[in-house]
Amino acid sequence: MASLADAPKRRLGALEVPAMGLGCMGTTAFYGPADEAEGIATIRRAIELGCTLLDTSDVFGPFTNEELVGKAIEGVPRDKLIVCTKFGIMLRMRPDGTPDMRMCGTAAHCKAACKSSLKRLGLDYIDVYYLHRKSSPPAGTQHSIEESITAMKELVQEGKVKHIGVSESVTTDDLRKAHAIHPITAFSWNGACSRGTQRVI
Repeated sequence: MASLADAPKRRLGALEVPAMGLGCMGTTAFYGPADEAEGIATIRRAIELGCTLLDTSDVFGPFTNEELVGKAIEGVPRDKLIVCTKFGIMLRMRPDGTPDMRMCGTAAHCKAACKSSLKRLGLDYIDVYYLHRKSSPPAGTQHSIEESITAMKELVQEGKVKHIGVSESVTTDDLRKAHAIHPITAFSWNGACSRGTQRVI
């Protein structure tokens, strides 16, 4: 297989990224039984081929996907990778075994989630940190997009995050409010959930 090292690049504000990245979710979650060794081998092979943009989230697993990515990238020069992860969706299992998914983008949760993600990934900083999904009652805590983005901006100032993004369920008004607080490097959309916002952008 040809290397992706010379593949086209895209510029997202101050960040240059490969045109093709690897979404790591499927290596641990949602698509049947996971094989850790195979997942690690897949990520490492992608990196060898020049696919150095890796995308994960703390909700994938939950938590196990970031842990697997951390194992896969151990020993890879940090400046050769662009690691993206997300916070804002909290997944727990109810006593009856059914999933309980809630949204939380409060400042306190943002700071705590970032600290935990850094530990699982084995990194000193995250290249792109996303608000995975904006929350609103009854499926989440009541908070404003401004609260989430302000907390993320503080993480940038602390050196724990390089760039910030938003993902899914945000409106064009949310994006304008967010960008007024701190430049939004990336918008990750998910099908019809964000198609209206994508058209406006």
